[in-house]
Amino acid sequence: MADSADTNEPPALDRLAISCTTVDGVTVVTVSGEIDYHTSGLVGQALTPEDPATTARTVADFTGVAFMDSSGINVLIAAHRAHGPAGWLRLAGVRTAVLRTLEIVGLTDLVDCYPSVSAAMAG
Repeated sequence: MADSADTNEPPALDRLAISCTTVDGVTVVTVSGEIDYHTSGLVGQALTPEDPATTARTVADFTGVAFMDSSGINVLIAAHRAHGPAGWLRLAGVRTAVLRTLEIVGLTDLVDCYPSVSAAMAG
């Protein structure tokens, strides 16, 4: 068995870009790249409110996410729960392949998906 240091697996940061901004009190997290086992921890950190006691509102812009595996699904469930009953997590611009995965596992029943960030902000 090969040591993980000997694999040709690129570092997570090469496959993922995350930026955060605040617009009208809503955190907008823009994610580009692949969400998988290697990158899901970074996505989870970005989507989890700093202070869960507040009424956190987050829009995750997934326009640039071309692939997401079960690790990403688990991250979205955890982030949804971290927003508590008074806050919310919304997804924007989810590509067809990723959206289909979310629909199959029933995540769209927990987290609302919108065609754009502006639509998600308006709710």
